Amino acid sequence: MLTVIIECLDQETELAQTLAALVSGAVEGVVCDVVVLDRGSRDGTSRLADAAGCRFHGQWDLKDIVRAARGEWLLLVEPGARPASGWIDEIADYVMRNSAPARFSPSRHHRLPFYRRIGRRTAPLEDGLLLSKRQALAIVKSGMGLGDLPKGLRMQSLTAELVPARVARQARADLGITE
Repeated sequence: MLTVIIECLDQETELAQTLAALVSGAVEGVVCDVVVLDRGSRDGTSRLADAAGCRFHGQWDLKDIVRAARGEWLLLVEPGARPASGWIDEIADYVMRNSAPARFSPSRHHRLPFYRRIGRRTAPLEDGLLLSKRQALAIVKSGMGLGDLPKGLRMQSLTAELVPARVARQARADLGITE
């Protein structure tokens, strides 16, 4: 039903957090495929992806990746992002009833204070992106990165929340982890 695609660069720890959050979706039969696209990592990203049963690509063309996706729907997330509880039922219900692309609702517990949100540019996949494989094939071009796919799309909002990857990055910085 759903192929999850994650693009990484030296983000082994963040990838592990995201993959751990996706296990329940695989157990429930919602996640059928996870693809890790690597931009030249020098950490253990490839070993982690292999150990978790993901398809790993060190050199890739997004058009080929979308074509080879096993699921009829794609979920694009940043490494470190974690869907909050209830995401499995929400996505299963959404894909049965809708055809428009969607994004997760921002996590209420991890929202930046109002004054820090003003004028802030969010990362293209901060709230994830859920779209059908058919829609992705219609817009993907050779040489694109995952962050280019949401540009110009009108999206619905899921009620399920996504803990953004910046929370994982901030936690690592707070602990003084720089690798």
